Amino acid sequence: MKKILSGRVLLLALVVMMLTACGSQPSAPAGQEGPGVSSDHPVVGQRWNLLLVGTDERLSMPETPHFVVSPDGRVTGSDGCNQLSGRVSLDAGNRIQFSELATTRRGCPQLEEAKRITAMLESAYRFLIDHDRLVFFGPDQRVLGGWRKAN
Repeated sequence: MKKILSGRVLLLALVVMMLTACGSQPSAPAGQEGPGVSSDHPVVGQRWNLLLVGTDERLSMPETPHFVVSPDGRVTGSDGCNQLSGRVSLDAGNRIQFSELATTRRGCPQLEEAKRITAMLESAYRFLIDHDRLVFFGPDQRVLGGWRKAN
């Protein structure tokens, strides 16, 4: 009886492993964590400097908060105090989503403002580009902030 029971447990474990493997997505090749973004997308390849938080608040930071999106979907920049990096996806309908954002841990007097910049990126849901301006909106369509294309 024990032999039959352990055989069934082993068979059940193999079936579960096979079903799990069949239902999962193939992993990306090394160096490609996910799909990139189009290199001709207007957000990609530009340095975007912070202009406003919300609709009218300007911040005075030790370094200009900025970010750059590369064609492989990576984002790098600064929150005004610390360097930041992560991933971004740009979908149809001007949808934007930052993920895996990480920052260095330098101390600075404006650390709370710097955290607001990172929170803005993490909360961004949609964007609008008007000439040299990029505006982020939250899921509730509230303006989160604005960025200006650097020359």
